[in-house]
Amino acid sequence: MNSATPTDSARPAFETANPHALAVILEASETRRIIAANDIFDLSGIKLWAAHKPVSAELQRKLLDRRLRTPLESCLLAEDGVTTATLVDALHALAAGEHALAPFVAPHAARLVKEAAALPLHPVAQLLLTAAQTARRASFDHAIAAMALAGVLMAGQGGDAPGIRLAMLAGLLHDLGEMYIDPRHGEAEADRDLDFASYQQLVVHPHVGRLLLTQLTNYPAALARAVAEHHERLDGSGYPHALTGAQLSPLGRLIAVTEATLNALRSPGQTLLHASIALRAVPGEFDLGWVGQISRAAVALPPQPAAMEHGDIEVRLAALGQVLGAAQAGVAAQFARSELAPHKEALALAAFLLGRLRTGWNESGMWNPRALASADAAEVEAVEDELYFRLRGIQRATLLRAGQLPAREAAALEALCESLAMGAAVEA
Repeated sequence: MNSATPTDSARPAFETANPHALAVILEASETRRIIAANDIFDLSGIKLWAAHKPVSAELQRKLLDRRLRTPLESCLLAEDGVTTATLVDALHALAAGEHALAPFVAPHAARLVKEAAALPLHPVAQLLLTAAQTARRASFDHAIAAMALAGVLMAGQGGDAPGIRLAMLAGLLHDLGEMYIDPRHGEAEADRDLDFASYQQLVVHPHVGRLLLTQLTNYPAALARAVAEHHERLDGSGYPHALTGAQLSPLGRLIAVTEATLNALRSPGQTLLHASIALRAVPGEFDLGWVGQISRAAVALPPQPAAMEHGDIEVRLAALGQVLGAAQAGVAAQFARSELAPHKEALALAAFLLGRLRTGWNESGMWNPRALASADAAEVEAVEDELYFRLRGIQRATLLRAGQLPAREAAALEALCESLAMGAAVEA
């Protein structure tokens, strides 16, 4: 297992208060009534906070470096927090609003509302959702959108009420682990072009989310597993554990498509067309049963105008082809010269991911000027945008796999990866 991949520890994960989660809870407590549901003790038996006492900044000071008898999250209660009625109202607003998902969600709104009203909100989940709604609104809105999309996808596959509810819960809770990392490194607070430092922090959040649900709630194991898998990919290119094929659970596959769809829609003006392109850009990443629903919905929408003319897109695609070719050559050249196992492992991953991207490029037909001239301009533009975005992802994944390298190998790999990020040609 790669050194950057998180692993379970024998020591309980929540015996000390996480400073990032605590900061969000404290910020929320300024306008919401969050209290101690019972006395809070440290491991030595010293009472740090009394039951029924409202949370305040004083609690942060008392918890500093203290190991707790009971995890903090299990000791707090949001008395006026998120309820199923909150979820129902949010679903109505999403279906009737201007979100890119609205046309996809609206026909199923009545079914989603019915199931949302019956969702079990464990107090720990309710506490963190309340904190997110108050202090990290973009994260809460993302959770609502994921809940809706996962529910629609499950309903579209003929799921029964328990199946739809489980999918909706997985969507709603899939990013709770982000509460435990620095907010500068979260997905909702950043654009799709996360830098490497942010990416290093971000990759642990599915693992943290699974630990949270497993250790602090009574939700089904299938739910926690799906949360852990929501950034995994069928071809092994995902994180945090690079799972492949049958290693991913059915619900995990659904939530992976849900997350990828919403990630493609983060930028203003993006539509289901762009999400459909993103899901199909590299063959073999996602379960086609779920992807097909997104693609069919995208085709049914009115066509979107492209921002660029065909000629401009053709020039940029030609440049992309050169970048891909140069990158593959640069990786091969470095691999041939390298004698260090972690360096070679990182380069092998880069070669694999670039090869997968080249496969997507070839299958799209974007290299063929004749096919390009007759293609829909908006679709071509979406393909081009997604392929460039994937280059940035390859840069981050390669550096993460490499970990700490000696200076010479690190400099060579960073130069290679920086050329991917900048879209420049690589010197072998």
